[in-house]
Amino acid sequence: MSPRVMSPVLVGRSAELGELEDALAGAPGAVLIGGDAGLGKTRLIREFTRSVEGAAGGGRATVLTGGCLELGSDGLPFAPFTTVLRGLVRDIGIDGVAGLVPRGDTGGLARLLPEFGEPEYDAATGEERARLFEVMLTLLERLAERAPVVLVIEDAHWADRSTRDLLAFLIRNLGVAPVLIVVTYRSDELHRTHPLRPLLAGLERVERVRRTEIAPLSRADVAALVAELLGDEHRRVPPGLVERIAARSEGNPLFIEALLDDDGTLACELPESLRDLLLAGVQRLPEETQDVLRDASGRGTRIDHALLAAVTGLEDAELTRVLRPAVAANVLVVDGDGYAFRHALIREAVHDDLLPGEHTRLHRRYAEALEGDPALVPSGRLWGELSYHWKAANDSTWALVASWRAAAQARKALAHAECLTMLSRVLELWDQVPDAAERIDADHVTVLEQAASAADQAGEYDRGIKLVTAALREAEAEAADAVPEGGAGPRDPARAAVLLVLRGRMRNQMARPGFVDDLRAAVALLPPDPPTALRARALATLGNYVRLTSDIGEARKAAAESLAIARALGDPITEAEALITQFCADVDYDNEADLDEAGRTAAGSGDHQVLLRYYVIKTHFLEGAGRHEEAAAVAGRGIELAREHGVARTQGTFLSINRAEPLVSLGRWDEAVTVLNHALEQDPAVTTRTSLLVLSGWMALSRGDLATARERLITSRDIMNLKMKWLKTQDYFATLWLEANVALAEGRPDAALDAIRPVLDHVGLPDDARYAWPALVTGAAACAELGPAAAGDLRRIEERAAGLDVKGPLQRAHCLTFSAELARARGVLDLAAWEESAAAWEGLGNPYYRARALFHAAEAALACGDHEPAASMLRTAAELADGLGAAPLGERVADLLRRTRTPRGAETSAPLGLTPREYEVLRLVAEGRSNRDIAEALFISVKTASVHVSNILGKLDVASRGEAAATAHRLALFAAPAGRDPAGRAAQNGRGAASVM
Repeated sequence: MSPRVMSPVLVGRSAELGELEDALAGAPGAVLIGGDAGLGKTRLIREFTRSVEGAAGGGRATVLTGGCLELGSDGLPFAPFTTVLRGLVRDIGIDGVAGLVPRGDTGGLARLLPEFGEPEYDAATGEERARLFEVMLTLLERLAERAPVVLVIEDAHWADRSTRDLLAFLIRNLGVAPVLIVVTYRSDELHRTHPLRPLLAGLERVERVRRTEIAPLSRADVAALVAELLGDEHRRVPPGLVERIAARSEGNPLFIEALLDDDGTLACELPESLRDLLLAGVQRLPEETQDVLRDASGRGTRIDHALLAAVTGLEDAELTRVLRPAVAANVLVVDGDGYAFRHALIREAVHDDLLPGEHTRLHRRYAEALEGDPALVPSGRLWGELSYHWKAANDSTWALVASWRAAAQARKALAHAECLTMLSRVLELWDQVPDAAERIDADHVTVLEQAASAADQAGEYDRGIKLVTAALREAEAEAADAVPEGGAGPRDPARAAVLLVLRGRMRNQMARPGFVDDLRAAVALLPPDPPTALRARALATLGNYVRLTSDIGEARKAAAESLAIARALGDPITEAEALITQFCADVDYDNEADLDEAGRTAAGSGDHQVLLRYYVIKTHFLEGAGRHEEAAAVAGRGIELAREHGVARTQGTFLSINRAEPLVSLGRWDEAVTVLNHALEQDPAVTTRTSLLVLSGWMALSRGDLATARERLITSRDIMNLKMKWLKTQDYFATLWLEANVALAEGRPDAALDAIRPVLDHVGLPDDARYAWPALVTGAAACAELGPAAAGDLRRIEERAAGLDVKGPLQRAHCLTFSAELARARGVLDLAAWEESAAAWEGLGNPYYRARALFHAAEAALACGDHEPAASMLRTAAELADGLGAAPLGERVADLLRRTRTPRGAETSAPLGLTPREYEVLRLVAEGRSNRDIAEALFISVKTASVHVSNILGKLDVASRGEAAATAHRLALFAAPAGRDPAGRAAQNGRGAASVM
């Protein structure tokens, strides 16, 4: 008897195939396919790609396939993308690939595939990594201009961190080109802390991403698969066979194939375990074949013929002869110039069956074979594989050396997480290798430094902080040993200063205390004479960070000294950084001369990173000055600069945030929503996410989507709780402002005041006035709702406002609005104040705040009996609110307009022969209002209200108010009134509507 081969027909997966076809038709997009091992994910993908590729390359799409390696977490970064690039080079050549990337520059791709030459820049910075990601996306998009592209990444449960990062970037940034990304993974491998879990959860929320789970085969599908495996559709399946196989296999196709023999019987007795089942097919092979399979299992699911020959010591012909039974039995399949286990589970079972001694000797043979001939593995993988095999062979010395070199290789490939993994292995092995420093020509502190730097680049700030602390402690101990009598300070102050700056930066990223202290300590270690670029940069960083703690004076001093040193040294980059920091220490929205100087210096430096920072600050200034159109335009130019340098969808995302804010101010809300949603899909850093959430939440609230506003507020508050002490004013005060507005919209003015109180307590923060004014306006509105009970809070709010500077037209508009709200809170509807506020907002081009001010101005006009001007203002406000989709404000405007007496010439007949005014009075009568209530609601006298009621009774031919109300209800003349309490009364307290959104 011989074990069965795979079924020639894919059984039970028509729905999944259909979903993939739909996704391709709707590309761009992504499909995430999960399922337990053996359920047929690879077979499904093979069937799908075969159908879209067609015969002789005449298919519907270009298919690019790469698989993640089991060694991925051991320092082999970007493995599937390296495979994809290598296949692309094989198909269209290096010149063909060069024709698909910007300016034909393949230097970035050289980090993944040495065939492209050397990288353009040696630095392994975050920007270079961003550029690499952009190049990969551009490559796919331009390839898709010829024909749709299907990129398949298999076995993502083995993906290294860098592969996961690049995959997430590609999926989140797919544009309009027809690119379909298909990702497969083993669901049963995703334990609770598996790093793929949060990535899948995040990607699932991205538009055009589908996630599907492959289920076990049904009883009918098991029967169909058994029939296919038996090879004769007309042969009668032995009674009870399907039931036995279905019960034992639980619908897993791999297990079904392993269980069934070609004569319609079970291939073996029912095994005690899955491992026994998978090994059963191997154990029936010749002993020499089993030996070679054990050797092959040490490499991974796939192994090249040449490498296997080197490890086994067999000649080519002999190796081919020995492996032929394994291929015939479908344990191995031929894969290009090598072999692959038909399923990873088979390889795992074979490898796990090795005895300890066999395991150690096998991996030593692999390491020795690779040392003898590095060409046996693809370029870029040598040291990562050697690290893995030497460690598995328990050879600490060579594992340490290989890991050190693998770290350098990963750093060059911009795979910072994998670099950190390899350096961590070096540190782990250090004490086991007495001459470790001589072996790698670096001391222990250097390894700690490099590991900390890799942790910083990888975003592993907690580990990075611990590594820097360990490096500083060890350096101090070395200094103490060198100077037993207790000499002060480290032996290498510059080295210690660099470490302190690094730790300070990481502490700042995590909002941990001590980040400013680290920067101060770093500056203290660097003498002012002679002036050095290192001291200038440390001072610029100190100035940038210390301003977040409200010590504006120290920030200015640090920036000034940094500027002086930079100019003395002729360092335009540090000079520009210092000028920007100096400007940010105390922004004056009436004066941009200093910022213009920073811009000229940044442009002249030739460094686009500092120029991009200037664009960020420039847009921040212009928006804060109320120059919204300019802010949006400058942000657009910054985004274009980011695009020119290949970082549009990474560093350019921050400028996209700065573009959204002026779009919101200008009332271009649909554009702003698109920008914000795209930025949020990028999973931005926690340091920038708050601004996105507040803007998005405020627009949702203004459009009546209270649920989304609450959701954004909760997330923003959670971030605040993580980093309360150091959060920027724009994040801290803005979140409190959104919380207060949500509370007002929910009818909880007391909660709105609670939200605002921290703004009253925290005085003197950077950019205080810009972000305090809107919060104080909201606080005054809450006091207006609460009336005399809020007198104490109103007094505190007024005192806080009195201490604020007013810089620039935007702050002046907020100040005018605050004055009008303050009067309203005291029971005075100040028409002139609200008209001045409306004019200020109109001058700034802000339609929403203008409409809100017009609404309150109309209230004030009606209180004075000026109905015609009130109606005119309300009609303008209604038009503005309608254009924005600001439904809550629009409803309040419409309600007030309905209660406004318009000129007689404009009146038309209402139902039942009533005038429009009588019709409005009847609506209030139907709500159970008294004449006094009606007079108050319509801004008329009680006597006039009584006359209108008498006219209505006559026209309706009824004897009482009750009969008139009954008639109105019977005829369903009025919809349920909005904004009323259960008694039917409007929320009137003489101070108007509450919300200040």
